[in-house]
Parts: sequence; C-alpha cells; structure tokens
Amino acid sequence: MGGYDTGTEALADAARAELVREIDADGAWARDPVWREAFAAVPRHLFVPYYYVPGPRGYERRWGESPEPAARERWVRGAYADVPLATRLRDGELVSSSSQPSLMARMLVALRVEDGDRVLEVGAGTGYNAALLAHRLGADDLVTTVDLEPEITESARRHLAAAGHHPAVVTGDGARGVPERAPYDRIIATCELCAVPRAWLAQCRPGARILTPFATGLLALTVRDAEHAEGRFLPGAAFFVPLRGQGRAEPGSVSLAGLPARARTREPFRFLLALTRGALGPREAYALWEREGEPGRGRYGVTVRGEHAWAWLDDPEGPYAWPLC
Repeated sequence: MGGYDTGTEALADAARAELVREIDADGAWARDPVWREAFAAVPRHLFVPYYYVPGPRGYERRWGESPEPAARERWVRGAYADVPLATRLRDGELVSSSSQPSLMARMLVALRVEDGDRVLEVGAGTGYNAALLAHRLGADDLVTTVDLEPEITESARRHLAAAGHHPAVVTGDGARGVPERAPYDRIIATCELCAVPRAWLAQCRPGARILTPFATGLLALTVRDAEHAEGRFLPGAAFFVPLRGQGRAEPGSVSLAGLPARARTREPFRFLLALTRGALGPREAYALWEREGEPGRGRYGVTVRGEHAWAWLDDPEGPYAWPLC
C-alpha cells in the first residue's frame, strides 16, 4: 500500500486506530456511526506523502520517503494527529491543506449523506475527503471533486488511486460547480466562501443539502429549487482556506476600540461582524448581540432567493436581516 515498508504500515495502522478512538470519544459521529468505519478504513497517510509543520526557521517538511527511520515515524504520527496539515505552500502562503480529521468527521455527519447520493466536493485538497465519501457510498462514480489548481487535482488523483479509489477529479472553478456531472444530492465545500454560488443551486436536485464554510462558521442549506435555498449555521467555529477563483475583495480590519473587552475576546461576536460584513457597525452589532442574549452561530441563517441573498438572526423574515453578495 503506497510502497511503504511493513514497519511504516504497521505504525500507520496503529496510529489510525488511535485517531479513530480519539474522534469516537469526542462524539463526532454519534448520529451516523457509519463514518467511523470509513475513517478506520481509509489511510490518511497515503494522502499526505509530505506536509509542513511550523519550525524555528519557518516551515519544516515531513516526508514519508525520508531515509531516516525516526523522520518517517514523525511523518506517520503527524499524519494521524487530529490537526490540519499544511500540504502546499506558495511564497510562504498556505494554498492547500488537509483539514483536521475531527472537523471533517463533523462535517461529513452534518452532510447527511444517504445511500445512492451523488456528491460534489468543492476543494479537492489531498483527495482524502473524497476517499471517505467514496468509501461511505460504496461507489466511486457517485463522487465528484473539483479544484482550480491542476497540480492539486493531479496529486489528489494519484493519492486516490493509491488508496484504491477513482472518483471524478475535475480541474476547474469550484464556484461554477461541475454541471456535466449534475444533478447532485449533496454539495460539500472544504474552502471558505464569500457568497453562495447560484450555479450550485441550479445543479442540485430539490431537497439537496449544501454544507459550506461561511464567515468562520459552517452553513447547512436545503435547496428548495434552482433559485431558492435556506438554512442555518452549525454551532461550532470553522476556519478554512478561501475558495480561489470566486473573486472577492479582502475586507479591511474592523476597529473594536471603545467596546467592552468581551467584544474583543468573545468569538461569537466576531462571527456576527464577519457575517454582516459592514452592514452593521461594531457598536451597532455589539448592542444587538448583547440585547439578543449573546446569540451563538446556531441562531443565524442564510437565505438565497433569486438574485437576492441575506443573513438573518432567528427568522429569515424577522427584523434582523443583512444583505449578502
């Protein structure tokens, strides 16, 4: 498997089993234990033949083909740590990574995949998430993964083949979806968006579910039809590399001067600022957040209807709503 020696494979098996126990103890897949078997079966180390970790002189590269046994052992143990792994750097900037496994487990459970579903993954990364989906569905042809960078899709395809999976790996702009493989029952993005692409809705069957990082949260949308989707955020935080190719202006920094200290330290308040993106000033946002009982992410949602999209608190037709691009 992957051309590694038997000692490396034995260590990988043990480390993978420990990772599964760790995620299991966290309760990530209590609602859908079928994912436990997928994580136990799919070897993450095949998808990260090298990765980078912060070191005293910048990033240190860990490599599975190192001639030093101790270095290979560090690589294997790191591959099965419950942390995100930097897999591709450009001019010192992270452009691709393998997400934290426990977060991946939480997202896959929240996607609510059912037997026979056709799934589009936006952000191929290493290919590991696509392999988990293919294993769960029992059919590679039901899974499509797309990424803008040819070198990322080429390496993802190699990793998938090494693990025995051959889903459709497409090079293209994920914001445009992959219409030739539609319709989809589920869409999952592993990169942060600044808007919900209308192309995704058009490529989904009615009742489809979309799960995507958005404004440092995870947004779960139900597609009503080709022009209408609506849903809420999951409770926890989520931070991802932005989707390349969507075309967005980087927001300027927001000053919190003059606000109470907890405005600077309470992450749910900063989520509100990220979600409203200037539609509320910091003082106005803080007054609302305090008045409404310091709401967490689960009370917010997003509606997409035709050319319009808006974020809201508690009720899509309620008094607290903010336009999105």
